[in-house]
Amino acid sequence: MSATASAPTARSSTHLVSGAAFALAAGLMWGLVFITPLLLPEYPAALLSVGRYLAFGLIALPLAVADRRGLRGLARADWIEALKLSAVGNLLYYLLLASAIQRAGGPLPTMIIGTLPVVIAVTSNLRDAHRDGHLPWARLAPSLALIAVGIGLVNKVELDALRAQAAASGTGFDVASYATGALLAIGAVACWTWYPVRNADWLRAHPDRNPRTWATAQGIATLPLALVGYAVVWALLPASYALPLGPRPLHFVGLMAAVGLFASWLGTLCWNEASQRLPTTLAGQLIVFETLSALAYAFLLRHAWPAPLTGLGIALLIAGVAWALRSTPEPLAKEGHAS
Repeated sequence: MSATASAPTARSSTHLVSGAAFALAAGLMWGLVFITPLLLPEYPAALLSVGRYLAFGLIALPLAVADRRGLRGLARADWIEALKLSAVGNLLYYLLLASAIQRAGGPLPTMIIGTLPVVIAVTSNLRDAHRDGHLPWARLAPSLALIAVGIGLVNKVELDALRAQAAASGTGFDVASYATGALLAIGAVACWTWYPVRNADWLRAHPDRNPRTWATAQGIATLPLALVGYAVVWALLPASYALPLGPRPLHFVGLMAAVGLFASWLGTLCWNEASQRLPTTLAGQLIVFETLSALAYAFLLRHAWPAPLTGLGIALLIAGVAWALRSTPEPLAKEGHAS
């Protein structure tokens, strides 16, 4: 009896550890997208978005040939779902994020995007309890609070530094640009609250499908969207702009290839693996790895150590993740079976 009861627990524990590892890997990949607009400030956000996903689609082509048997198993409805996920979670999300970073700088969009673990966890706990089990709010609250406070501390330091720089230069804040950046970042949060929940729906409904195949399918679905988007951006940019690859073509191609391979295909693959193993409520909280990675890369670019308050915020983020990993959703009582 005890051996039988312990088997599901052991399997659940293994899935928890491997799922968290895949979520960490995805976060390390996705952190790259926050620094790309800062490395290519002279490139419009729309060009960065279509360039990234054009690279993703092109990288997916040889992968699709290698995985053609798995892709043949996808129905028309699956391809339509991949197209929706690609349009909202890929192109629109990154267009909004890159635009927000270029208008408001890095700190404010990072702070707003950093609320994703809380937003997704709450959304999933309300929406997916019948499938994944309900995580009692009393047990969920400490991890969410630690993550939220940690994000707030980190971004307080960043915003204070931004204000100091503006005061030193005598330029002050561009309020309109800053407000626009905030609204765009909120739009990006909406896109990436919808994407992981819908993506998890498909993966949990198709446990027999390889997450690698689903990542490649999204890349293939992204390609025609990115091609059309590139043509539109090309038509709208002034004739004086150095098209098709911009003023620094080698940097642009290299960075687009890097984020297309690592942040888009490999990041999606790792997230798909995590989504099949973890309840969506828990997976949503682990998106905090993306915020931590983005901060780490930003400090590497600055060649600086984080301030003490930033270090405290990062420690709280990590503590929140550790707390979340200790929590297990409880199955809802089935209704109507008593009769």
